[in-house]
Amino acid sequence: MKQHTLLMPLDMHLHLRDGLMLENIGSLSAYSFSGALIMPNLVPPVSTKEELIAYKERIKHAIGVEAADEDEFDDIGEFCDDGGFEPYMTLFYQNYDENFLADVAEELTAIKLYPAGITTNSEGGVKNFDIEEMRPTLEAMARMDIPLCVHGETDGFVMDREAEFMNIYDELATNFPDLKIIMEHITTKAAVDMLDKHANLYATITVHHLLISLDDVAGGMLKPHLFCKPIAKRPEDRAVLLKIALEAHPKVMFGSDSAPHPKEAKESCGCAAGVFTAPIALQLLCDIFEKNGKLDNLQSFVSDNAQSIYGICPEFKEVTLVQEDFKVPETYKGVVPMYAGETLAWSIEDVD
Repeated sequence: MKQHTLLMPLDMHLHLRDGLMLENIGSLSAYSFSGALIMPNLVPPVSTKEELIAYKERIKHAIGVEAADEDEFDDIGEFCDDGGFEPYMTLFYQNYDENFLADVAEELTAIKLYPAGITTNSEGGVKNFDIEEMRPTLEAMARMDIPLCVHGETDGFVMDREAEFMNIYDELATNFPDLKIIMEHITTKAAVDMLDKHANLYATITVHHLLISLDDVAGGMLKPHLFCKPIAKRPEDRAVLLKIALEAHPKVMFGSDSAPHPKEAKESCGCAAGVFTAPIALQLLCDIFEKNGKLDNLQSFVSDNAQSIYGICPEFKEVTLVQEDFKVPETYKGVVPMYAGETLAWSIEDVD
């Protein structure tokens, strides 16, 4: 039986939500990851120091609470303490002044920029990219080494939204060469091509965008649990993403963009955008990298690159996976995961 060990796996783009949803699913990431970059698009968004600290406390509480019904989680394991999991916190981008940033810098890892209305709970995002209006904030962030994470889509035709955003990345990277800019959940060849154009551009890639194209979402019967933003693209885009992930390009890291919604919000008119992969991400990644003969590169993709890019030192955690069947539960407390009810080729055997 093939076995593979990962040290301090990190998820550098994670939605934990809040309230009951956070209590229900937070431990699923805390179990198998050493830490995750937590997205701030709550209602209302996390935009003050007080809100950031309070949200982190709610997360720490949630991942320290044992699951009410552990049988529902099958082989995921028991959850207690905080599992050695660090929530790396973010603020929702606004044009913050330098004094505010200096005061909050110790509490956060990055600031997340959303174009207004482009994805879940992003109505308060940036409406137009006026470089001069943003300059004081972005220059202060660069001086303080606070990365800018960006959901890079326009409001154009859905298949072209990311590619159309490349001009904005180009403008931001050119005007703020000392600012570390993370192109979040890239899905296109255009984004991969942009990555090496500027030294200060980096990227996250999800596991679902390595596996699916738009045909998987809507080519036959519509599959709402594969619908996300940015939407899955063409097979040729997926192939380019897969190549750069398998190579563990030093400017690329894993970010699940795992985005839980209640089952009724996904299986409804006006289907919510988001794919829930938190409990199965490492199993899927092991399968992808092993099938392509690149299992030795998975450590860099899922941890080492993120540590280098963000300058973080996560708590030690050793996750052992084995090439043994794992049947994905139909739901995790009312949230339907990707590949619900299907059998994966890898399982998590142990976490130390």
